[in-house]
Amino acid sequence: MNIVYGQVTKQDVDELIRLRIAFIEDDHGPVTPQDKACIEQQLLSFFARKLGTELIVFVARDAGVIVSVVYLSILEMPANCRLLNGLYGEVFSVYTLPEYRGQGLCTTLMQQLVEDAKSRGLSCIDLRATKQGYPIYKKLGFAETTHSYTDMRLELR
Repeated sequence: MNIVYGQVTKQDVDELIRLRIAFIEDDHGPVTPQDKACIEQQLLSFFARKLGTELIVFVARDAGVIVSVVYLSILEMPANCRLLNGLYGEVFSVYTLPEYRGQGLCTTLMQQLVEDAKSRGLSCIDLRATKQGYPIYKKLGFAETTHSYTDMRLELR
């Protein structure tokens, strides 16, 4: 095994789609063929518009194949006392192929992500941790947040 770390380019979109669907199936269960087709179509458009600007993706490759991935979405909102420049990041779709888990790939990718976010001047990085990911994020300095708001959602579909 010869792991190489780096960022993706638009040439990696097919691999990103493959891993995104694997992430979804790992998290939510099997995806129907119809849903898979919709997801693939949306992801092609999403990556074409966002990759390299508002979306930075860090990967670990083994023999040229992506085996672990973390996404950083760069967001901007009106400034406040916590975000003086209005810039922050959100981590999502952290995924490692099962046979590569427990080898520190995610930790290394997250360290690279944090350094990149600092170099871009982001005020903070948010994420939602799974039970498996929590120890990794805690070790890297992420802390649980509390606020006086209640997360809510209106499903429109």
